[in-house]
Amino acid sequence: MSPSFVFATPAIIMLEAKEIEQMMTAAVEGRACFLVDVQVSRENDVEITIESCEGIVDLEDCAAVSHAFESSFDREKEDYSITVSSAGLDQPFKVLRQYVKAVGTKVEVSLKGGRKFVASLDAADEEGISLSWSAREAVEGKKKKELVAHSAKFPYGKVNAVVPYIEF
Repeated sequence: MSPSFVFATPAIIMLEAKEIEQMMTAAVEGRACFLVDVQVSRENDVEITIESCEGIVDLEDCAAVSHAFESSFDREKEDYSITVSSAGLDQPFKVLRQYVKAVGTKVEVSLKGGRKFVASLDAADEEGISLSWSAREAVEGKKKKELVAHSAKFPYGKVNAVVPYIEF
């Protein structure tokens, strides 16, 4: 009977998004930014998305958050990869702070049910968003459509997506 060898590989610890959020909040806020999203794949590929509180996220912000992450987690135990990026202009808002930051700007709104329009984001809170917009509509007694102003509050449950509106 020949000897057999069993090689035990150390168990990889799966990272949890909530734990990462808790540990990274101070580092992100220290860069005058806020967390937008943390995603962790089954392979421990960690993607952290941040946004600046006022200006734009720069490479130094991403590098600082990445270094803070690497200081908080042990690559040997968790066997992770890390990507830190800014929330893109073409990406829908995910957290209330993004909506609040965008108050007073134009946004593209997609409502559940398929309606899409460009509006001014007037307010945002935990309940929903307030928008104002104008649309050409038929007015009783008029032959031509006229520009009609609208404003309404939409609960988040009725909103499919909101993204910054970019004018060229």
